[in-house]
Amino acid sequence: MVMRALHPLDKKVVRDLGSMWAQALAIALVIAAGIAMFVMSEGMLESLNETRAAYYERYGFTDVFAPMKRAPNALEKRLQQVPGVRFIETRIKERVTLDMPGMNEPAQGQILSYPVGDEPRLNRLHLASGRWLAPGQSDEVLVSETFIEAHGLGVGPGATITVIMNGRKRDLKIAGVVLSAEYIYAIQPGALMPDNKRYGIFWMSRTALEAAFNMKGAFNNAVFSLDPGANEDAVKAAVDLILEPYGGTGSYGRDIQISDWYVSGEIDQLRNMAQFVPPIFLAIAAFLLNVVITRWIDTEREEIGLLKAFGYSTWAVGVHYIKLVMIITLVGVVLGFMGGMWFGRGLAGIYQEFFRFPFLHFHISPGVFTTAGGIGVLVALLSTVNAVRRAALLPPSEAMSPPPPTTYGRSYFEGWVRRLSQPSRMIVRHLVRWPMRSLMTMLGNAAAVAVLIGSMFFMDAMEELIDISFNRAERQDATLTFHEAMEPRALENIKSMPGVLQAEPFRAVSAKLTFRGAERRESLTGIVQGAHLSRILDQDLKPVDVPRTGLVLSQKLSEMLGAGVGDVVIAQVTEGRRPTLELPVVQVSETMMGSPAFMDFDYLGRVMREEGRLSGAYVLMDANREAKFFHDVKNTPAIAGIAVKTTMLQSFRDTMAENVMVMTTFNIAFAAVIAVGVVYNAARISLSERARELASLRVLGFTLGEVSFILLGELAILIVVALPFGCLFGYGLAWLWTISLDTDLYRIPLEVSRQTYGMSVSVVVVAAIASGLATFRQIGKLDMVQALKTRE
Repeated sequence: MVMRALHPLDKKVVRDLGSMWAQALAIALVIAAGIAMFVMSEGMLESLNETRAAYYERYGFTDVFAPMKRAPNALEKRLQQVPGVRFIETRIKERVTLDMPGMNEPAQGQILSYPVGDEPRLNRLHLASGRWLAPGQSDEVLVSETFIEAHGLGVGPGATITVIMNGRKRDLKIAGVVLSAEYIYAIQPGALMPDNKRYGIFWMSRTALEAAFNMKGAFNNAVFSLDPGANEDAVKAAVDLILEPYGGTGSYGRDIQISDWYVSGEIDQLRNMAQFVPPIFLAIAAFLLNVVITRWIDTEREEIGLLKAFGYSTWAVGVHYIKLVMIITLVGVVLGFMGGMWFGRGLAGIYQEFFRFPFLHFHISPGVFTTAGGIGVLVALLSTVNAVRRAALLPPSEAMSPPPPTTYGRSYFEGWVRRLSQPSRMIVRHLVRWPMRSLMTMLGNAAAVAVLIGSMFFMDAMEELIDISFNRAERQDATLTFHEAMEPRALENIKSMPGVLQAEPFRAVSAKLTFRGAERRESLTGIVQGAHLSRILDQDLKPVDVPRTGLVLSQKLSEMLGAGVGDVVIAQVTEGRRPTLELPVVQVSETMMGSPAFMDFDYLGRVMREEGRLSGAYVLMDANREAKFFHDVKNTPAIAGIAVKTTMLQSFRDTMAENVMVMTTFNIAFAAVIAVGVVYNAARISLSERARELASLRVLGFTLGEVSFILLGELAILIVVALPFGCLFGYGLAWLWTISLDTDLYRIPLEVSRQTYGMSVSVVVVAAIASGLATFRQIGKLDMVQALKTRE
């Protein structure tokens, strides 16, 4: 009944789609892949931005942070009077060591003061479970949710945690479990990735922390919210001037606050992915549509002529083929919408665990759907408009006549071709006589290989990043840091600890680096000559000694400052005597993570007038004596923290598995769809074009195997030729990925392994074999009687 009610041309659309449903579905799936990636990326981007903004506003996240050594509480009124400051909160913030059951190595933590009874105006906490701190209870603590979950701890009577504060071990009762906008991404200082089992955030009453750290009537950290339109740089300058006599190390804004910095970096990567990946998929979909529709219309010459002869106008014929294209496109768009929403919700769950928002609702605005759908339709129209126009303008008499025979002539390969068997000669001659068609099919197969390589290379890149960062540059087993710079004898004390085989000192000094208007807040790290544990790598990734004078910039920091070898960078140290240094850049090093700056240990000590003082040490350990070493670390009050290489590496791998590898899996799945779509369409279109020719060969006595060899052999040659080009294009695609994902957080090295090339090629070959088998079945169904009928 439905078919009877349709217009005749609409019936033809339905029948055409029925006859080419597999090809249409393959194209629709490629379109869907591009649309899904766009919808997922843009939807997640909107959700993260809106969630972060709502979270910050609802819980009063700070605009400016100002650490210092110690300032009297009376200074708060003076800070409040700085022009542009709306609210100020002062607090105590210290690093602590944790003695967790079942763990030999000490865990680390950050403990902050929090009001009891009154809610603060800034950096309010979200209570996930339990209760707030009770008045008069000096042994209660609020704990970050991630740390609680990592250790399987609870709240209430009997729930305690052992904390070493200022050299004294205390058992604290867990009153509540909280989330903080300040610690959406909680990472230990000096670590590369979060490790929720070995690093936690804690809040105690101010009076309890004042007693624990001898801070009665004082604070060592202040946070500010600013008036709308206030000049943040002017506020920071005024605050720094006030806090300088009290050991202020320089105020900073949200842009370099560690948690917001990481969240912003993730958002930037999502934005890059939304701008980079969908166009690739949609470009391939446009290519497929162009090839399929153009070659399919060529096979419909007779039908077009009949339509024109029966009185259908040029407009009606054009609209007929546009409808066909639009149905395929709209199916792809709808599938893309559904896939984007499904993948987006799954990605939102990952981000919820990764960043720990109290809420993260994945939603997609109508504008995203409108843009995605509009792009999909526009791409489809632009890629097929010429083919449809040519079909619509074809005169009836010309359309109903057979296409002019191909002009065959002697080719450059003829001498070589004559040595081949007859079916092989037919294959080579057909490829040579239709060079553009052969080229387009080859490029389609190459694109499938390239997209797979461009998706799978992330796994190789991560392994290379790990090798560079953890094996070539950072070779120590552990890194110890002190609460403050220590006298040279502290190094001897570390060397005498049980299990220590080697120890090298380092000095870290916070500074503002400026060059020709560019400014960057970084740490100047002093390392010793001939360092074997923590080494500088040159741009060829080979270890080099730190120069005895001058400054070594990482490649990323060099780019951000715009300074190279020979330039002079101004370093305004924000601690100690606060010297302002003019440092010539003598070398640019390569680092995969962060943007550090290096100096010679002794040279940094001299310019600071604190020769020999160290901020910590890199340590090589005897694995058999780790337990004793960790026990001594826990009981050494001067040690503020320890970063163990094996746990950092495991944390890095776990984080990459949850983040990068999930996105890589999505890309690989979409790339596999493209591979199948490209290869299958190429096989089916070739069969449609040559069905009459192949059936005629069957009539002339060629066996089914010989006829199949002629068609599938041609496709096999094109695929074999496409594979090296696909590998080359894939390497280029991987290079573009490394450029688009180059952020302040880390860089992706350009590394593509043989396994990635092999796997990508294998997927396309398997897709080709499956498509060949499906085509072989269709060859067996060719109508040989129809082949005997003439069209002339």
